[in-house]
Amino acid sequence: MMVFFFAQNLHAQDLYMPRNIKKAVQNGTRTLTGIQGTNYWQNKGVYNIEETVHADTRSISGKETINYSNNSPDTLKTIAIRFVNNIHKPQSPRSGFYSKDFLDSGLHISSFKIDGFTYDINSDGWSTVNAVKLKSLMMPHSKSTLEIEWNYPLSKQSGREGQIDSTTFYCAYSYPRVSVYDDYNGWDMIPHSDRQEFYNDFNDYTLSVTAPKNFVVWATGDFLNPDDVLQPEIAQRLKTSYASDSVLHIATFDEMQQRKITQQNDWNTWKFKADNITDVCYAVSDHYVWDASSVVVDPKTNRRASVQSAFNDTAQDFHSYTKWGQHSLSFFSTQWPGVPYPFSKMTNFQGYADMEYPMMINNSTTKNLVFAQMVEDHEIAHTYFPFYMGINETRYAYMDEGWATTWEYLAGIDEVGKTVADSVYKNFRVRRYINDVSTEEDQPIITMSTQVSGAGYGNNSYGKASLSYLALKDLLGNDLFKTALHYYMDNWNGKHPIPWDYFYSINAGAKQNLNWFWNNWFFSNNYIDLKLSNVQSKNNKAIVTIENVGGFAIPFDIVLTTKDGKQKTQHFTPAVWKENQKQTTITIDNKDALDNVKLDGGIFMDATPADNVFKL
Repeated sequence: MMVFFFAQNLHAQDLYMPRNIKKAVQNGTRTLTGIQGTNYWQNKGVYNIEETVHADTRSISGKETINYSNNSPDTLKTIAIRFVNNIHKPQSPRSGFYSKDFLDSGLHISSFKIDGFTYDINSDGWSTVNAVKLKSLMMPHSKSTLEIEWNYPLSKQSGREGQIDSTTFYCAYSYPRVSVYDDYNGWDMIPHSDRQEFYNDFNDYTLSVTAPKNFVVWATGDFLNPDDVLQPEIAQRLKTSYASDSVLHIATFDEMQQRKITQQNDWNTWKFKADNITDVCYAVSDHYVWDASSVVVDPKTNRRASVQSAFNDTAQDFHSYTKWGQHSLSFFSTQWPGVPYPFSKMTNFQGYADMEYPMMINNSTTKNLVFAQMVEDHEIAHTYFPFYMGINETRYAYMDEGWATTWEYLAGIDEVGKTVADSVYKNFRVRRYINDVSTEEDQPIITMSTQVSGAGYGNNSYGKASLSYLALKDLLGNDLFKTALHYYMDNWNGKHPIPWDYFYSINAGAKQNLNWFWNNWFFSNNYIDLKLSNVQSKNNKAIVTIENVGGFAIPFDIVLTTKDGKQKTQHFTPAVWKENQKQTTITIDNKDALDNVKLDGGIFMDATPADNVFKL
């Protein structure tokens, strides 16, 4: 045991680890081998939520019961309640300028009880997260019951949620929730600023949404009562779509206009259920059209997932969203990451956010169909990170955005070919980063996401992180990369991995000490800049010396062009930088007289491409 412990610590010394993460390792909740410690725990809530959509006042009222399990070894004196939509309150801190239409009064709690005790709550003073002092301590490994009643207005300026139009609403983050209490930081008290995203426990949800007649509700989770709220023909179409490869029109524009979709009660209550998931949301409209189909996501069991779309009939790109969604779910399930889609459905909703939610996405419409499909791929890819892997997006945005960007790119290669996908990736994910010389751009990726602002936040989270994952894929090769990735995902799905869990999982899954690579990509101020400093041609060999000015361990091609115009290309993985990350000399067999030698990093765009060509 002592030898194993020493080996673990020796293995870990190469990577910087903050004090709180070291303590988690010492407490036995995390390890240095990529798996959970024997003392790992996480808390959970069982939510029964009932909400009513008031279309006339464009507001939500609701009540919920939360059976909360404190699985930690700690006695809790407070409980943190999070309501993201308080970001709309005028006094809330925000990451940028917002118009008056974004502002509203936020959450109004009318009743708040814990274990039968009534709490005198004035939610007017609450921000996006607020600690409530408990009247009775919550003991380790105990359960408590919260009962909350509330209402709030739907923001006129729609972003991730709010009013899409006068009778279409995207209702995300619509309920007060217990914030995460974890093993490395305790209560998550970081306020939502509308930039960094979210961190939630894996909970069980029963959601009931009461909406006026003629309003259709789309939501996270299995739809429990279609026959109670839909006209019989519409309900049957939806059920048929669950086993159909063809795209079916569940509700057409004419049918929506003729009010032939819902049961003609004054109010209809739509019921949904989802377990072991990080969030639920829903959307309503009285005029959006509705398409649906399905796709096999697990060929071994022939399990299907429903793919649905709700949108304005005038949004031409959304008429393709269901078919594109079928491809997304199939590609992600069988190719990259190659893990069967873990949920029962995916709903594409036309809004404004270009944002992901469990089993739903909320995307804006665009005339550029290649770009539209890319954005759909990206948001659906988030299913795996953070909704299957419970990432703390607030602190470590690169753990989900970087992966979604990677899957988006690989899916794009399959959809539009590598040339187009490379061009889109370079133009949208890399070019602005590598051409921006500001100090922000070269902060280490490991930097907590709340500490990086401006373009530096976006590039650390998306482009740079994605490039690190693609560099790792190139380094390991597809088969070993997938083996290591699945080792990580198998260990940590349904849990709360942090960056060090990722690093050590990949090390274990690949059976390699990759700490040199993690230090190079995540803990440095590196950027992408290679320099072809010298080329010598002798003894039927080309001797190529390359300086790594920027420092990142990237893959690249060396292109030899002969005097008579012939070209020879040879690929080199990031392994060439393992021993010396500043310079490498490469010898290539070559019998012909050379005209020039060129370095080509492909999507790893160089900060100074002018010194990537050497003329002989």
